Parts: sequence; structure tokens; C-alpha cells
Amino acid sequence: MPKPYAPPSKNSGGGYTYYVSPDGDDGNDGMSPSKAWRSLERADEARLEPGDRLMLRAGARFRGGLRFGERDAGSAEAPVRIESYGSGRATIAASGETGISVHNTGGIEIRDLRIVGNRKSFRKRTGINLFADTPDGRKLDHVTVSGVEVSNFRTGIGIGAGKGTSGFRNVRISDSTVHDNKDAGLSSYGPDFDAGDPKYAHESVTVSRVKAYGNDGDPAAHGRNTGSGIVLGSVRRGRVQRAVAHHNGAKSAARAVEGPEGIWTYDSTRMVIEHSVSYANHTGSRSDGGGFGLDNNVSASVLQYNLSYRNDGPGYLVYTAVDNRAQKDNTVRFNLSGSDSRKLYMYGGIVAYGEWVKNVNIYHNTVVQEANGPYPVPALRLQAGLTGAKVRNNIFVTDGAPLVESSTAYTPAEVKIQGNNYFSTGDWQVTWGARTYGALSRWRTAAGQERLGSTATGTSEDPCLPVTSAPITSVTGADGMVPGCADGVAGAVDLRALGVDPGPVDYFGERLSESATAGAAQPEAP
Repeated sequence: MPKPYAPPSKNSGGGYTYYVSPDGDDGNDGMSPSKAWRSLERADEARLEPGDRLMLRAGARFRGGLRFGERDAGSAEAPVRIESYGSGRATIAASGETGISVHNTGGIEIRDLRIVGNRKSFRKRTGINLFADTPDGRKLDHVTVSGVEVSNFRTGIGIGAGKGTSGFRNVRISDSTVHDNKDAGLSSYGPDFDAGDPKYAHESVTVSRVKAYGNDGDPAAHGRNTGSGIVLGSVRRGRVQRAVAHHNGAKSAARAVEGPEGIWTYDSTRMVIEHSVSYANHTGSRSDGGGFGLDNNVSASVLQYNLSYRNDGPGYLVYTAVDNRAQKDNTVRFNLSGSDSRKLYMYGGIVAYGEWVKNVNIYHNTVVQEANGPYPVPALRLQAGLTGAKVRNNIFVTDGAPLVESSTAYTPAEVKIQGNNYFSTGDWQVTWGARTYGALSRWRTAAGQERLGSTATGTSEDPCLPVTSAPITSVTGADGMVPGCADGVAGAVDLRALGVDPGPVDYFGERLSESATAGAAQPEAP
């Protein structure tokens, strides 16, 4: 007698598992490796429900793309998963189309895939494209992208939203590589920012251990920035951690109104960019090209525990081009910068300015800056537009370039500078407004800076950074950025006594002691 029909069993997620293999047949049911479908076109016809999994055979190459819409709905508890099975990764080869599209749905996990485009997709498509424009404006919950490699698209991974309040919530992108794309490696965006009624398309976006390189930019895009590694826009509560961005932006437009950065954010609030490295990033124009940035309309955000070196533009940029009172309450702390602004002398290691920048805190950073030819580049550059800024307990080292250069002679009520180390292997100089000072004591007396009440703060002693024993241009990492002389880091102020919580650890993860010194490396707590 024939065996009775046995329905396919469900997987551990409570859904069904479907397989795709070059050895399969689109006439199969796809419910096992031996009865796999053959093409992505057939897989795309399936309606995936919570807990379902779509498995592509590892090592195989599949032409086409996958599209997931409102009818393919997972959930945070039972997501739809798209991944490889077997050893290694499957490849999706998208010819002139998006590799994986997720539109107006959440509960999606994309894992362990290689997604490659061609010349047509490089011009106008996105490798993994998440886009929301739901009529009811809801946030679509739970999207995970992990273990993917995306290349040869206009944008590697894009997270976007149309008008209104629609967007994504709880997005996790991790352990992935985005390289050799045109506009950006990874990018999020939303509707135009309204300072009078700020809304953010996406919430709780985390980018972890992502590498972005070779995203060169568009030489014909003169009206916008292209060529960034990782850029998050229109996000509330986001985090970039342990990411690496390098050698991006090399072909960005020479006449562009703005340039790319290695890792940055704009139109966002409560962002943290930390424990990341950004180096050798470029710009084709006369702007940007730096390591890290808090750009237009960013508030309550932090750059911390990062390393930037040998970028065309600044190591760390806090800037806004609009006077709308939205760029405020940001912090740059416990970061390292080495030999940045290699192309653009109008910047520096750390740069803060704009139409209106309020309450930026810059403390416990270490900046080693070379002069860069005939146009000396300062370790710290301040320009017009700052109010309530505080610069404390940093180490600034140059080889004769200005240690600090400010286009405005700020009073301590506008910009307060205390407890920093200023050391130069060449001529010591600070430019403050129209005047240049050749000694810390002269600047202190004239400008009223580097004082805490009646007590003088700061020092110009040598901190004995090992990197200064060789040409400063040799900076290629954190090695050599730890002070060796106590006198060179004395004169710091107690941030806690001034109402500032410096956090738990220094750049190297050492727990902070009660007695602070200047710079990103602190004495080990007892």
C-alpha cells in the first residue's frame, strides 16, 4: 500500500525551510536539499511567513535578486531568514538589479551571503536595500544583516524611508564587508530634517564589526557627497562599534559641494560611534575626507574610543552648515588622531565649527599632527559658530604647526579651554583670533584660557609620546600614542568635580582612576 501523505515538518523557528541549489528543479517543492528549487526566480514566488527560512547552497552562484514585501512578513520572535546552507557562502549575482530588496516589511534576517553586482548595478542599484514608506507611518521591527559581503553596487547596504514617519526599528548589521561600491558602503537616510519638529525615520540601529573600503564615490556627483564608508542619517539611538573604514572616497567629485567621510552621522540624535578605526580616506573636493564626523543636525551624540589616521580631511569633525539650533550637546572623548588632514590644510586633527554649534565637549583625546608642507595644519581647529564649548584634558602634539588655531578669539564664557597638554617639536604657537602666541603663559594671560578660577591649568611639557621619536608621518595606529613622561600630562582638571562624567574607561579599556591626566591613555586605577 502507498504510504500516507506526511506534511513537511516545521523548523525550530516554527516555519518551513525552503532550499535553492543549482542541482535543483523549479518543479520541486523546495522543502529539502534533495528537492531544492533551482532559481532565485522560483524562490521569489514563494510567500514567506513567520519562521520560514530560504536556504541557498553555499559555494553556488545564483543569478538575479530576491524581493521581500508586505506579503513576506516575519516577526522579531519568528523572523524570516535568508541564508546559506553547507560550508561557506552562496553568491547572489545581481545583473543590473538590487541583490536583496526588503520593502515595507520587518522580521527579516539576511545571513552568510555574498552579493555582487555588475556595471549596471554599480550605476544605480543597491546590494541590500531596506526601504519603508508605509501609509500608516509605522516603524518596521527587526531587521538583521550578518556575515554578508556586498560589492559592485551604487550603495552596498541601504536603509531608507520616504516621507512621513515610516522607517525601521531594531536594525542590526554585523560582521560584514561592504567594498568597491560607488556612493557608500553602508548608508541610512530619511525625509528632510525639520528642526522645528524633528523626526527620525529609523530607531535603534546598530552597526558592529563592519568593514567598509574601496567605496570610491561618483566623480560626476557635484551636488551631493559620495564615497563614504559608513554613514547613518535620520536615526534615533544608533551605534557604530568596532567598525573599520579605509581607502574610501578616492573618486568623489572634484567640484562637489560636500565630500565623504570614513564613518559619520547626520540628521540624527543619541548616536554613539566607538571603538572604530578610520584611515586613509579621501575626498576629490576641497571639503571633508576625514575619519569621523558629527555633521548637520546631530544632537546628544558621542565619538569615543576611536582611532583616525592619515585621512585627507580631519580626524574628527563636529560641524553644521545650518543655523537651526539643532547641532548641540555632542561629545568627542578618548580618541586618537595621527597625521590627519593630509590634503586639506583648512582642517586639523579635531575640528569644530559651523553656523551654530552648542555645548560640544572635547576631552581626553590625543592628537599628533604634522605640518603637511607649506600650509601648517593645527592639532585643534576652532572656527566661528561655537557657544558653550569645552576643550579639556587633551594632548596636542605638532612638529611646528599651530597647536591650536581659532579664527575667533573666544572668551572663556563662549569656549572654555582647560587642562590640556600642548607640545611641539618645532616652534610653539597658538593662533587665537588675529593674534599668534609663542608660549602657553602668554596666551593664558591674554585670552584668559587655561585657568580654573585663579589656578593656571595645562602644560607645554613633552608628554614623551614614542611616536615623536620618529617622523610624525609614521603614525599608522595606536602604537606610540601612550605618554611616557608624567610632567607632560600634568595640569589636567578633575572633570567629575566640574560636573562631567568621563565614562568608565580610557581608550585602551583601562578603568579610570580618581586622578586624571591629559590624553586618551590614563593611569591604571589601583
